[in-house]
Amino acid sequence: MASSSSSSSPEISNSSHNNNTHNHFSFKYASQEEVLEDLSSRFILNLPDEELASVERICFQVEQAHWFYEDFIREENPKFPTLPLKKFSAMLFKACPMLQQWSHDHEQAFNTFMQYKTRVPVCGAIMLNDTLDKCVLVKGWKSSSGWGFPKGKINQDEEPHRCAVREVLEETGYDLARQIQPEFRVEMTVREQHITLYIVVGVPEDYPFHTRTRKEISKIEWFPLSNLPTWKRNKTVPGKFYLISPFVPCVLFCFIFQ
Repeated sequence: MASSSSSSSPEISNSSHNNNTHNHFSFKYASQEEVLEDLSSRFILNLPDEELASVERICFQVEQAHWFYEDFIREENPKFPTLPLKKFSAMLFKACPMLQQWSHDHEQAFNTFMQYKTRVPVCGAIMLNDTLDKCVLVKGWKSSSGWGFPKGKINQDEEPHRCAVREVLEETGYDLARQIQPEFRVEMTVREQHITLYIVVGVPEDYPFHTRTRKEISKIEWFPLSNLPTWKRNKTVPGKFYLISPFVPCVLFCFIFQ
């Protein structure tokens, strides 16, 4: 299942959000109990049995509920405090009847989920311009976030190149479907997480990038390859770059043999 860190949220379908209007339920005057009940119904109670059998899969839904709480419920009712994922999940585990079997050992369940999540394969793209001297990077929502290639976690049974197309479209608004070549990719494992990035050439520099996510991507910009970390030896690059360095040699290879 696609996912991101607990500090950011992916694109949330309009259908989920619009259920508020359809059901005439407003979070503006809701109590904490009512909010947790609504989130349980929205994200947990209708899960298929195979999803409910795995605490890791359930925790992905809890994470989705957390994003919905932060992005929509708190926006409608600011009296509710912002909550870290761990605290929020403990509250939902306790409130939802289908999760109460794990509530006594929430700490272990949460730690198992976090370890599992960091091992879910990630797919994305190294997007280059026509002259192969610039690439597209995205910056996270938080002020402390760094720059990285657009990418995201793969869904169950999803083909890697289709995951890359989906994640790039969500994060940048650019559709790689007609340009991506499944065999033109670089793969490596970093901290137990397998990462696949497809190298896509010919992305127009004047394309109006616009993220489709909420509170996940704050900036989308072109970067000269010469400004990337490790592009040149002994060159210090200001700013934070997330998982850029391991892939720079592959980009350099494309640059040299253009």
